Amino acid sequence: MPGLVVFGRRWGIASDDLVFAGGFELLIRVIWWICILVLYLKKGQFMCTGGGLLHSYLIVLLILLAAIIVILSAVVYVSMQGSISNPGPRRSIPALIYVRTLLYVPELVWAVLGAVWVSNDSPGCDKSVVNAVIGAVVVSWIILFFTVVGVLIVFDPLGSKRQGHLDSHGDHDLQSSQSAQLMYRARSLAAQVWESRIKLLCCCIMQEEDNRAAFSSIGQLFSDFFSDTDLVASDIAAGLSLLHQEQDKVERSRDPEEVVVSPSPASHTRDDLDIELENAAHYMQFAVAAYGWPLFVFSNPLTWVCKLSRDCCRSRSPEYDIVGGDHLGCHFTSMLYTTGLQNRDFICISLHNKIYEIPFFVALDHKKESVLVAVRGTLSLQDALTDLSADCENLLIEGVCGPCYAHKGIMQAANYIYSKLINDGILNQAFTIAPEYKLVITGHSLGAGTAAVLSILLRSAFPGLKCYAFSPPGGLLSKPLADYSKEFIVSVVLGKDLVPRLSIPNMEDLKRRILRMVANCNKPKYQILLRCCWYEVFGGNSDDLPTEQERQNQHDRSLPLKAQQRSPSFHSLESKDSPSHLQHPPLYLPGRILHIVEESTTGRSCFSQVKYRAMWSSEALFCSVLISPEMITDHMPDHVLKALNSLTQDSLFIFCPTPQNNTSNLNVI
Repeated sequence: MPGLVVFGRRWGIASDDLVFAGGFELLIRVIWWICILVLYLKKGQFMCTGGGLLHSYLIVLLILLAAIIVILSAVVYVSMQGSISNPGPRRSIPALIYVRTLLYVPELVWAVLGAVWVSNDSPGCDKSVVNAVIGAVVVSWIILFFTVVGVLIVFDPLGSKRQGHLDSHGDHDLQSSQSAQLMYRARSLAAQVWESRIKLLCCCIMQEEDNRAAFSSIGQLFSDFFSDTDLVASDIAAGLSLLHQEQDKVERSRDPEEVVVSPSPASHTRDDLDIELENAAHYMQFAVAAYGWPLFVFSNPLTWVCKLSRDCCRSRSPEYDIVGGDHLGCHFTSMLYTTGLQNRDFICISLHNKIYEIPFFVALDHKKESVLVAVRGTLSLQDALTDLSADCENLLIEGVCGPCYAHKGIMQAANYIYSKLINDGILNQAFTIAPEYKLVITGHSLGAGTAAVLSILLRSAFPGLKCYAFSPPGGLLSKPLADYSKEFIVSVVLGKDLVPRLSIPNMEDLKRRILRMVANCNKPKYQILLRCCWYEVFGGNSDDLPTEQERQNQHDRSLPLKAQQRSPSFHSLESKDSPSHLQHPPLYLPGRILHIVEESTTGRSCFSQVKYRAMWSSEALFCSVLISPEMITDHMPDHVLKALNSLTQDSLFIFCPTPQNNTSNLNVI
């Protein structure tokens, strides 16, 4: 921080990012130089037809490599100086890069000459010498190739424009209308670049109208989020590492008896908690089943072949040949195994998947006497784009006062399933078979968010419905809707799961905290990253650094005003009235929140038994992102199922006997 500026543009790399890349190349060059020197000192290698050319080639190559080694050593040494927010000691890096770039010209020429010499078969020369020169030529071209790849990776399409945009802010005589126009053009260009990147990553998705609208919306979201910072990827990694260590330090220093949980309503008794835990453990099986065979295979790596192969390829009646595109029936078979239901219990299975249109199934759960709608979580690029469409969209519900809005992509997905359930008569068919049953909607991750919004849409028609949302996205509902949903939605969150803490305001807060970390840390970035790797792999004590608030207070007291102004990106994020903050109001988790945390671990082996504790919590506990290795694993559906089964004293995974192929009223979409 800031990004490196060379050749008149900003690049996606900082001046202190050259330690590892330059050090690796330096190691290769030194080994290469030693090998060439040994080859040169070998007697008799020039006694051949091409010996004179070989002699000249090796001498110049040794000199060229020596010059490159000297420049790389200087680059690595200078790149190690200073700190992330203090690039002053590294101001000579651009000049060193220019010199290093100039050396690529003779290196390229000499690589061509080496290729020509090798192609002439070098008559009469020792075979080992020829092979050594071939190796040198190959190494030269490999290094040149990876250099080009590296340049393409760190190339920032907005580099020259961003530099011009920053310079324009320094012109105090610029009229406000001209400034606004420049800002609008810069943001429009940034949105177009991000949209192009997303389209490139999702090139396999058909370019339909809805897809193009989603690409545009997501591109605008990403450009707004990154427009006010000058961070590169390694800065973010270092900031996350520092933040993780600080959070661990604060957690260890907290009183073990201290429990940060908001007071629960009187209705949230222990009996109520036990009932909801038992229900959650039961319905989580259906949320897992909605993922189909991929999650079944992941959860049963040793036995899935025996369980699925027999039924996937078995000849079925025509109505089972295709289940929403499931040609081999593996999705359907895995659903039968996971839920323990029979064929006749499934009313509808839809595996149709597009942006804003996600798979789901409807089944009769006789154990709980419910018509159950299970929505699948993220399992495709289309689902990821639905997740990333995080703008707000109005969701007006009769009887709810205050601003009512929800996550745009999830609301669109809920509207799609709502249309299928009501307009296609799927729920009507289910309740015709079992009129006394209640309606239950469930899902995990994206499926949980969709299930929550869907339950709000269906509540007026089905007042007794219940929704169990497992690991739902944090940025889902406005405060009035979140409060309204407490009557019929239970959200289940495991540990430090990242997704329930994901919302645009939370990410803005995380960005500010990362920027504070890197701006106030006086350690070089390479030391932070090395310490991070050691800490994440081997653990140990976190760095003896003051907490974020203590550090900021010290920073404000000790630094002069001029020094405090050296990181404009940091100060641009200090204002919570920034445009990005105003454009994205806070969104919350749905319903009552059942939080499951690890209480203790018995044993030290990989098979140690983890004990969990469940409690009612409030949305205030999920207003910031917790950095931890568990923030991803705690989101995995098999981990959530394991924790719920542990709390209810069930087996690790609940699978019933092999399902029978009975007749059914199954609808195929």
